[in-house]
Amino acid sequence: MSGIGIDFGTSNSVAAFYDGKDIRLVNLEDEDAVMPTAIHLNRELQPKTGQDAINQYISENMNRIVELTPEVIAKTTIIGSEYQSPSSEGDGSNLADVFGKPVVDRGMPGRLFRGIKRLLGTDSLRRLMVFDRPFRVVALITPIFLRIRKSIETASSEPINRVHCGHPVVFEGRQKNSNSVAFSKLSEACSHAGISNVTFYPEPVAATLSYLYSNRSLKSGNVLAFDFGGGTMDLSVIRFEENRFKVLATEGLTVGGDHIDQLLFKEFLSPKLGKGELWSRVRDGKLVESEFPFDEIEEKLLNWTVTYMLNQNQYRSNIVERINQGGSGAQKFERLLDLITNNYSYLVFQEIRKAKAAISSSDFSQIDIPELDLTIDISRADLERIMASMLQEIEIAIDEVLKRSNIGVKDITIVVRTGGSSQIASVKTMLGKKFPNKVVEHNPFTSVAIGLAIASYHDLDFDPNQT
Repeated sequence: MSGIGIDFGTSNSVAAFYDGKDIRLVNLEDEDAVMPTAIHLNRELQPKTGQDAINQYISENMNRIVELTPEVIAKTTIIGSEYQSPSSEGDGSNLADVFGKPVVDRGMPGRLFRGIKRLLGTDSLRRLMVFDRPFRVVALITPIFLRIRKSIETASSEPINRVHCGHPVVFEGRQKNSNSVAFSKLSEACSHAGISNVTFYPEPVAATLSYLYSNRSLKSGNVLAFDFGGGTMDLSVIRFEENRFKVLATEGLTVGGDHIDQLLFKEFLSPKLGKGELWSRVRDGKLVESEFPFDEIEEKLLNWTVTYMLNQNQYRSNIVERINQGGSGAQKFERLLDLITNNYSYLVFQEIRKAKAAISSSDFSQIDIPELDLTIDISRADLERIMASMLQEIEIAIDEVLKRSNIGVKDITIVVRTGGSSQIASVKTMLGKKFPNKVVEHNPFTSVAIGLAIASYHDLDFDPNQT
């Protein structure tokens, strides 16, 4: 029987087989082993998952004018021009609605959920409202596991006997039992998806196991697992001896590739979309020139899943007014209006990621967005400058995790560098200086799934107290 590993990630998910000899990745997308961890629900609550979910969400919000309507929060009785509580005297025949803040998008054709993994360790969040229907978090992740299971069955003629599913050393959550809460939700979702025999295994240990499998000369030592992905940077110090592992300490930061992309957007894209430009308005009968209020819209531009919300008249009217004023900045606002109207935000961030990846192996690259008639040159030096404070945070986190492990830099046998953001040149340089001749890159996007498949094949369990 093959061992099967499922890396259910915050940003992406991966699955792998191991038959005792060869590793094989499962194509969760058409020709790709890496699938975005995303689910889309339309108003009939029919799900789409992976890239299909993202594509659906983008297309349905193109050229859609958003109108927020007031939400009824209470009923009152009208007496003349005043309100009184329905419990007051009177027959209650003239009831009127009391409206809250206009935050309801009644025309929304579908909901997209990303980063659901971050909700698993929180027991207080019982339901999420989807089109006035309460949804358990389990119900939102079950279709993703169902797609993974079907993809595995398509790729293999064997029945799914046992699966190792990855997890962070500690799930996000305020309560001490965040892991048990998350395991319960994951187990239930897997069961609903037809995966009954699930063993949970720590992701950094799986990445370490994957590396040790490919480098069998290492029999014992201390590993620093450095996992720098799209949403987080996770560190684990692991003592290993053959197939026995003990996690000595963990540390993490809520920074990742997505945050770096946002910094690049602010630095290079925002000025090309009107940030810093002036506009004129009549105030109290006087013509006043001031800076365009770009900050009011930048937050939504930086989060592509909510950029469609800028397609409201309160934002569009200001942009159109500034375009009509002409001048050298008008073209920038025309570009901004095109981005909002056509919901190009996801496309823009994809191009930023491509450029970021390119300058990991070259000194220069370009952010090329023909849809906006825009080409921007960026350099490795630009990225290093933008990431300077983040790299300092990461170094401090490394020092902290080593301190709590009661070991020093010299005691680390190997640093296993994994995760997409770990390929950034400045990250490589920082680790190389701190751990000379000890840093190895290992399957940035698939190491966890591969390690989980190996653990599944050997039926390995993980005891936090194991030495």
